[in-house]
Amino acid sequence: MTPQIQQAADRLQEAIDTGKPCAPVRDLIGEHDIDAAYAVQEILTATKQAAGHHIVGRKIGLTSDSVRGQLGVSQPDFGTLFEDMGYATGESVPLTRLLQPRVEAEIAFVLDRDIDNPHTSVTDILRATDFVVAAIEIVDSRVDGWDIRIADTVADNASSGLYTLGCTPFSLTGLDLAQVGMVLEHEGEPVSVGSGAACMANPVVAVAWLARELARRGNPLRAGEVVLSGALGPMVPVKTAGVYTARLDGLGEVQTVFTNDDGGAR
Repeated sequence: MTPQIQQAADRLQEAIDTGKPCAPVRDLIGEHDIDAAYAVQEILTATKQAAGHHIVGRKIGLTSDSVRGQLGVSQPDFGTLFEDMGYATGESVPLTRLLQPRVEAEIAFVLDRDIDNPHTSVTDILRATDFVVAAIEIVDSRVDGWDIRIADTVADNASSGLYTLGCTPFSLTGLDLAQVGMVLEHEGEPVSVGSGAACMANPVVAVAWLARELARRGNPLRAGEVVLSGALGPMVPVKTAGVYTARLDGLGEVQTVFTNDDGGAR
């Protein structure tokens, strides 16, 4: 590990601890050095584990061609989900836990077996999925003003924040996730629309990519873990407290309720 990797981790950790966004870290680790960025992410993950938190899953980011084009990369990225990041639909989510939140509707996979295969196929994912649920990912950035490039977002746990899961599980049997339509509403007004096809043509494809990447890096997906598979439409900035509801064809709905108090703090 280079001193610059540790310095980048320290910069992001200070933002986490103080609640004050920091400068980008690409000046320390290089704008396109993805392996260095994941090394920073691993330090932050280990720090949180040392504080008593445990991993419950992963999130996939940069599943959109347009977003990858903006950051000049050809593949998605991933981050880690911890037990204190998840909320159930309708639970209060305190804005005080977030710095610069944005929301996007997704499909979450829950696995019923380990996937430790660097050649994982879509068929393997279909077999390994216990159920899927509607989800809203609350993305966030410790980097001031979302001034990010690929190295910044990867280092910053793929710009993870929190997430909300629906409470109705659905089997993948008979579901074509590419055809799932999505509408995300804020206080009843549509603010984002999309479909499963917007997520690497099909969210199952995105999860297969993640499984291969994690197996290759020696940290595979495990039974029981949650995987946020990627956005189905444009993400939306959250400015004030309020209710966001995502409606997914065939998968019901999920609701994130942002509040200004700490009632939902973990």
